[in-house]
Amino acid sequence: MSSSNTPGAGPATGRSTPTPVTSGISAAVTSSAAAKAAKAAAAATTTSSSSLTTPQQQSKDEDDSTDTDRCLGLTNQCAKSRSPYVRGHANNPVHWQLWSEETLALAKKYDRVLFVSIGYAACHWCHVMEKESFENEEVARVLNENFIPIKIDREERPDVDRIYMNFVQATTGSGGWPLNVFLTPELEPIFGGTYWPGPNSVGSQQLGFLDVLEKIVQVWTEQREKCLASAKDTCQQLRDFADEGLKGTSGEPSDGLEIDLLEEAYQYYLKRFDSTYGGFGLAPKFPTPVNLAFLLRLGTFPATVEDVVGDMECDHAKFMAIATLEKMAKGGIHDHIGHGFARYSVTADWSLPHFEKMLYDQAQLLGVYLDAYLATKDTEMLNVVYDIADYICADALKRPGGGFYSSEDADSFYRRTDSEKREGAFYVWTRKEFDTILGEQDAAICAKYWGVQDHGNVDPEHDPHDDFINQNVLSISATPIQLATQFGMTESDINDIIKNSRQKLLEHRNKERPRPALDDKVITAWNGLAIAALARAGAALEDVDPVRSAEMIRHAEEAVRFLKSTLWDEEKGTIKRVFREGPGDTPGFADDYAYLILGLLNLYEATFNVDYLQWAYKLQQTQISLFWDNTSGGFFSTPSTATDLILRLKDGLDSQEPSTNGVSTTNLLRLSTILAQDPAPNTKTSTPSTTSTTTSFYTHALRTCEAFSPEILQHPFLFCSLLPAIVAMNLGMRSVALVGDPTTDTSGELARHRRRLRGKLLTNTTVVYVDPRKRGEEGVKWLLERNETLRMAVERVVRTGKAMVQICEGGRCLDVFGMGEIEEAIEELG
Repeated sequence: MSSSNTPGAGPATGRSTPTPVTSGISAAVTSSAAAKAAKAAAAATTTSSSSLTTPQQQSKDEDDSTDTDRCLGLTNQCAKSRSPYVRGHANNPVHWQLWSEETLALAKKYDRVLFVSIGYAACHWCHVMEKESFENEEVARVLNENFIPIKIDREERPDVDRIYMNFVQATTGSGGWPLNVFLTPELEPIFGGTYWPGPNSVGSQQLGFLDVLEKIVQVWTEQREKCLASAKDTCQQLRDFADEGLKGTSGEPSDGLEIDLLEEAYQYYLKRFDSTYGGFGLAPKFPTPVNLAFLLRLGTFPATVEDVVGDMECDHAKFMAIATLEKMAKGGIHDHIGHGFARYSVTADWSLPHFEKMLYDQAQLLGVYLDAYLATKDTEMLNVVYDIADYICADALKRPGGGFYSSEDADSFYRRTDSEKREGAFYVWTRKEFDTILGEQDAAICAKYWGVQDHGNVDPEHDPHDDFINQNVLSISATPIQLATQFGMTESDINDIIKNSRQKLLEHRNKERPRPALDDKVITAWNGLAIAALARAGAALEDVDPVRSAEMIRHAEEAVRFLKSTLWDEEKGTIKRVFREGPGDTPGFADDYAYLILGLLNLYEATFNVDYLQWAYKLQQTQISLFWDNTSGGFFSTPSTATDLILRLKDGLDSQEPSTNGVSTTNLLRLSTILAQDPAPNTKTSTPSTTSTTTSFYTHALRTCEAFSPEILQHPFLFCSLLPAIVAMNLGMRSVALVGDPTTDTSGELARHRRRLRGKLLTNTTVVYVDPRKRGEEGVKWLLERNETLRMAVERVVRTGKAMVQICEGGRCLDVFGMGEIEEAIEELG
């Protein structure tokens, strides 16, 4: 099992693949330390800290320094952090500092290398490295005497994480967490990596952490000028790399961004599709919901797209997505006893996950399983929608009073009396437990159903720490019909046994096993994704299950109220990133704005409460003012005022979360359509660059696509969240306006059409509803003042007393239909 790699090989910029960055110091550290590790026998793994200082330094230390002097009088500061991940290191002997102006100033004052370790609470390999290295007195002594160690929660400071993840990916070819980097006092990277084995690690052939520390100390002491020059050169390469490909097009705006890019992206996924297990490529496999959503929706665009891509290709794209979702739902990545999904699968067949559960995964998977249900009406897809919604709203992640927590840990105690945590301990089962809890007959049936074996079902190759000896990760391995035949029972009896057994196992798990640790931060961005998914699911399922529909929307609205009351600064028009024990200090990043705007737009279309639309509008204005690239277009991840960063990056690629610029482009297009800023299609002209928020949202969307166009043209499959915008640039957005007084809609036609629209899988389509009785209310007046076409429709309904539906495209109404003529037009939207 390798360290927890981030999905996608590219760094968090607009570039698609990392150009190798040369670093003489990185090469020297790796080769020298590796050579030493290879030469030394097992006894040499306990290198003493005194060997990490040069003779000159040792002599100086003996003359005029004490241990306290070498440690600069620092003590562990983790308890001062609000982050559960950082606080979890408060008892380490390492003198961890927080990322702050004061800490960075210390590095400059004492000319010390910064050791920056970045992770998150649910990360399994972060815990492994803490146990092996950061709890080790010898490692702590080396770090304290030679470095200024800093511990960072990547979820609080994704900006710092992205910069140095770029460096590690570019110099090593891979990345993941824990992310560990050594920096000069000017924050320029010297060397970095992910997990390194500690002194007492068993059986690892990997470069040891103490070996790395020894070489860094030697290089910094003996070759400081070379080290500084190398770091400066590396930093410049990173800047050049981040800039390259993000200058936009030099000719006509959006030149070359045509619909055939969708066909190219489809072909990429077709070649990588795993026809046996679903998913794409080899293990490890990540769900990547944004890619699955693209494939599912390929056939929902206007007919022109289907003409370019091909009817059979659109159908096969949907098949690949559905097959993958089915395999995931049956696999070990899905918690079959509780709810929700783990972050990714170590194996190609989805059978063995890394067990951490992340809010951003649940939110995106809720959305894509909803897409699958709307596209197929398959009740199995609907059941997964309910399962994920229950995990978000009624399980560990739901915050009382509104909002959603961040994650649950991968590691936990198997029994309440245990002293050592194990990966997946909360979720795995022995066959003996099945027999004890379920009884012999039901255990035999359920063992067949979930693939439980007497000696466990985890390959030892994937169990480096012996966490899964005799343990089983549950995956659906047989159908009720097959089991009915095998055991001579009816299918109904088998289903009842499985249902009752699941409840017994759940009760046992909740009673006997400590729940994995909860990271109870409320992150604005991830809550935005959850609000977006719940709002859309609640609206789409209004006809299917009105009670569940209302519950999903209620939880989404509660989250919005919580964020607005705690993290939103009305006067400044800004939002903070994190709430835990009060609002955090970190201001919102571009993704916080993008994902929350997405959630608010979905919630507006679920409730038609203009308050949500108005807040989305304000947030969009702030996002433009803080993050917009006035020169090349697109959104930076951080504001220009940040003083503790060496790079300002743009998030263009989709990874475990959708691209900030991809989501922002969709938001801009939806807002421009609802507020009637959308020009006719095929008029891809951009205005001179400006940071003024009076420039149309459509223009900002266009220029965002232009900013990434060189990379999109090369690798369209890496930009799935931007591809719908390219369709909109070529064919225009579609909008549906429903106008009518519900009290006079005696036949219920208007409500029926609204529910039918919500129950369709629509792309690049906005839906607006206005009750003409409320046209004098402040929010509705605000909307009608900005959308003249909508205002005229309202006036017509007031005049005639008849409800109506308008369908428009590219900002122009194609026709105005009476209620009796709308059915066919609604069908054509899908």
